[in-house]
Order: sequence, then structure tokens, then C-alpha cells
Amino acid sequence: MAELGLITILLALALAVYGMLASVIGQMRGLPALVQSGRNATYLVALALIISSFSLVSAFLSNDFQVRYVFEHSNLAMPRIYTWVAIYAGNEGSLLFIATVFGILAAAAVAFAPRRFLPSLPYSNAVLMLILVFFLSVLASLANPFITLDFTPADGRGINPLLVHPGMFAHPPMLMTGLVMVSIPFSFAVGALLSKQVADQWVDVARVWGIIAWATLGTGLLLGSWWAYTILGWGGYWAWDPVENAGLMPWLGLTAFIHSIMVQKRQGMFRMWNLALINLTFGLSLFGMFINRGGPVPSVHSFAASSLGWVFLTFMIVGTIAPFALFFIRYNLIKSARPLESSLSREAAFLVNNLLLLGVAFVTLWGVVYPLVSEVFSGFTVTVGEPFYNQVNGHLFLGLIFLMGVGPLLPWRRAAGGAFKRTLLYPAIAALATLAILAIAGIRNPYALAAFTLFALVTAGILQEWFRGARVRHRRGETYPLAFLRLMASNRPRYGGYVVHLAVIVLGVGIVGSSFYGTQRDVLLSPSQSVTVEGYELTYVESRTVQQADRRESFFTLDVSRNGQPLTTLEAERTFYPEFNISATRAGIRSTPVEDLYVVPSEAREGDPSIGFRIFVNPLVWWMWLAGPIMILGTAIALWPSRSSTPPPAPPVRSSAHRAKAPVR
Repeated sequence: MAELGLITILLALALAVYGMLASVIGQMRGLPALVQSGRNATYLVALALIISSFSLVSAFLSNDFQVRYVFEHSNLAMPRIYTWVAIYAGNEGSLLFIATVFGILAAAAVAFAPRRFLPSLPYSNAVLMLILVFFLSVLASLANPFITLDFTPADGRGINPLLVHPGMFAHPPMLMTGLVMVSIPFSFAVGALLSKQVADQWVDVARVWGIIAWATLGTGLLLGSWWAYTILGWGGYWAWDPVENAGLMPWLGLTAFIHSIMVQKRQGMFRMWNLALINLTFGLSLFGMFINRGGPVPSVHSFAASSLGWVFLTFMIVGTIAPFALFFIRYNLIKSARPLESSLSREAAFLVNNLLLLGVAFVTLWGVVYPLVSEVFSGFTVTVGEPFYNQVNGHLFLGLIFLMGVGPLLPWRRAAGGAFKRTLLYPAIAALATLAILAIAGIRNPYALAAFTLFALVTAGILQEWFRGARVRHRRGETYPLAFLRLMASNRPRYGGYVVHLAVIVLGVGIVGSSFYGTQRDVLLSPSQSVTVEGYELTYVESRTVQQADRRESFFTLDVSRNGQPLTTLEAERTFYPEFNISATRAGIRSTPVEDLYVVPSEAREGDPSIGFRIFVNPLVWWMWLAGPIMILGTAIALWPSRSSTPPPAPPVRSSAHRAKAPVR
């Protein structure tokens, strides 16, 4: 299986090189058969990589420890189900996963590209294959997952204990897929530049792939927060770690791109801006891969780090400079159809939204690279902590939430002052009422007050738009439920976007509540002892220890009551892995829409029955996890095809004689 896996990698590399050359040469010389051959090579690359990946899966399932990668990332004691996580637990396997996923995505992008994009498609296919050539070259030469040992060990070293978590089945794959999927809309944009088809032919297909990449990357980030919250045992879900930031920055770029490309699609504006924006987002995704692959910034999340940092740094530099060089070469061809007419318009709101999103991205980027800058210029490494990000980005996020509430209420091109005031009236009343209620309730933190007030503004604006649209249809004889459903179907990108905005608000509620109003307390308890934290009475019942082949599992049981009434029984877990000299913690969590009770145990000391517990009460965290399904729902609505979106059939081609008689206009 190792030989088959390596052979198919080499075959995929050869096919990718051929597909790239055949696409470009065939298009430049007007050879349709050669262009089609290049497309067929793209499909075969995906097939070859699927076979290679299944070869690695087979080696894991058969415990073939002679394959070095299998030996280093699995063992006989590992829970069988986590074999699937072990496949991408290291550098070589994760690179094969990325190449395989990207090969499949590239084949799908080429196969389902709209017909109106056909003049540019060979160049886009060549760009896709060029990116894949890079990954396959690294796999074939520097990160071969199928290297075999001279002997067959009886057992392997095992998987990193922190990866033994249900979230690992989805978090790393979705994060890696989201990062590499940025290459799809980027390739369509570069293909348009190379073919000089730089008007709006590429917009629809780039929008679809951009939204899919945005949703995939966003889901991966949210799942990563859940993983950190449940297994790292520090009571939080986001710490502005370099690897977390590496996924956030391209997500912010995609958010800006998706909003901005709507203006180009509808108004023919922002053509240069959108091409520059997708180039920049692609560069940020390459930076994310660089940080994950042995970048110089340390991170607790760099499980697949390696010595290949210089390779990915080179790829990042070339992959950022070359598209912008092409952009400036084609600069005169990509002017917008018309300029921005008014600062009080939806287009202007989208532009400011883009600038704020990029502001957050560049503040985050500066925080990531500042330790390197400080070391170069001062000789000392100065790290940037969470307070810096929160203080600087917090204000920018408030501005984004404000625009999320006001922007959709503005008309295109130019807003009439009186009409806009009337549209904003009820959302503003809802926001001010929320502010008053929170102030009466004793909320005094200015940032929390501002955030919750803006959340109310956005929510009221969305509900107002839905109600007005449904009311118009209701007056035509439809019931309100039917009117609402047909309203959603009438403009799915718009109303699906509103659902996504609601997901962002729900996420924001969880972040603000847990960030400003959480409680932490450290206690030392012996069996039968109790402690009261924020109205919860916790009684330490017992602990038990189970010795496994490769780990020692300790379980701690606590009874929880409130006002004398039993609520639940929590079981927290702490597992020690001697081989790795590392402990993994599973917090005991009681989660409700109001707050989470979160309990983390410390190490048990021999001969001492008392155990240290760190107890958190985290308000509104439950809403963060609810935001994920809402976001996916909104994305599905926005992407769901409608009958009206089907392009009309092309008009019949007239003869040359008929064209000669046609009047010239």
C-alpha cells in the first residue's frame, strides 16, 4: 500500500503538470482538443489522489507500523475510531489530505464552471493545477507520508493526546479545507485577468465558491473554539493564538470579498477592488499555511509543524507578489462601470465594511508578526497578548456591527434622507429600548452596553425587512407563513445573508456575555466537602482512576444543586499520557442558554484526598454554539439555486449575410 500511495502521488504530479501546460498551450494556440485533455487530466489528478489517500488509510487500519508516518501517529492502544484523526495528525498526512481535498475541489470547480466562463476556464484550470503542483512536489520530495522503516515495530508511538476529541473529526479538516478552498475563487479571478475577460464573467462562480469557503472556514474556526473550550481546560474558547489568527484573517478577507462582490454583480462597481481583495485573501490563506507548517511563531495548535517553513514562506511570497503583478499589468482593463455616487448608499456601506474587516485582519496580522519584528530590531522577543487584540479590534467590531444594521437598510446608489430616517426609525427605537432596559437592569460596562444595543439594532432591522416583505405578499392573499417562505425564496442571496447576519449576532451575544461577565474561582475540596459559586452549590463526591495501556484516566464526580434543589451531576476527567508527558483535561460542563457551569480538576496528589478545582460560570456561551447551525442554514439559503437563476438560452447565431444587412448602432 505504501508503494501504491507513492506511485499515485507521482502520477498525480505528472498529470497536474500536464493539465497546466495543456490548458494554457491549447487555449493560446486554439486547440480545443488539447484544452479538453487538460481538463481530463484535472479529473484524473483527483482520482489518483483519492487512491493515494485510501492507501494511507489502509496502512493505518491494518496497523502497518513499517510505514513511518503510521508508526509516529498511531498505536495499538489508541481508540480505533481516532485512526481517522491520526491520518492528518502530522505534517505529511495533513499535506496529503490538503492535496486530495484540493484536487477534488479543483475537479468540481472545472466541471461545474458556467458556460459563459469558458474563455477563461483553461487559464483558471492552469492556476489550479499550478497550486496543486506545489503541494504534490512537496509531498513527493520533502514530506512523503509513505516512507518505510527498515524493520516493522511491534507498536507505534501513538497520537497526540490533545487530538483525541470528537471535535477533531471536523475541526482540522474543515479548517484545512477552508484555507485551501480560497484558491478556487482566486483561480477564477486570475483566469479572468490572464484571458482579459475582466468584466463580470467570473463574478457568479467566484461568489459561490467564496461563500462555500467562507462557511467552511467559519465552521472550522467555531469547532476549534468548541474543542479548546472542552479539552484544554482553561475555561475559554479563543486566545488570539497565532494559528487561530491564521484561520481568522482569510475568513475576514472572504467576508469582505463576499460583500463587495455583490456590488460588482448588481452595480458593475468595485472591479479593481474585488480582484485586489481576492488576491489579498489568497495571500492571507498562504500565510495561514505557513504558520501551520513550521512558521517561526510558536503556537499550542501547531500539531503538524515541520521544518518546511521556508518552503511555504517562498510559496507565500511568490503567491502574493505574482497575482498583484498581473493585476497591475491588466490595470487599464478593469475599470468599474461607474463611480460611487453617494456616501449615503449601500455601496458606500459595503466599502466601509470592507475597510473595517481588513483593518481587523491587519491588526491581527501585526500582532502575529510583531514578536519577529521586535526580535530583529531589538534582540528581544516581545509577544502580543489578548488585551491588545481585544482593545484594538473590539472597536472595529463594534463599527462592523453598526454597519451590519444600517447598511442593508440603505438603498443602492443614493439614499433620500427622509426615507432613510423612516426606515431606520423602528430599529433605532428597538436599540434605544434595549439600552434603557439593560441600564435599568444594572449593566454598566460601556462596551457591553454598546454591543447589545447594536445587536438589537441589527436584529430589529432584519425583522422589519422580513415583516414588510411578508406583509406585501399577505395583502395579495397569502398567509403569513407562506408569504414569509416565498419571500425568502424570491431573493435567496439577500435573505440568506440576513440569516447569516443573525448568526453573527447570536455569536456576538455569546462572546460579549462570556467575556465581560464570567466568574472564576479556585477551590480545594476533599470528598463530601462543598463550595458555593454564583448560587451553585458543588459537592465533591468521589474520584476514581483507570489505568489503560498508554494512559492513566482520572474521573472526578461532583453533585450540583441550587437553592437546595439538585440540578445535575458533573464528571470531569484528567488523563495523563506518560509517553508524551502531557495531561489532557475534559471539563465537566452544565450548559444552558443562560450560562455554563464549567469545572476543571487539577492533578491528584498521592496520599492527599483533596483535589483542586477551578470553577467558572460563563454566561451565554451556549449561544456561540447555536450560531454555527444558523450560519450553515443561512449559507444554504443563499446558495440554493432558484429557477430564475438559470441563464436564458443563447440567441441563434445569424449568418454573415444577415449580419451584413443589420443596421449599425
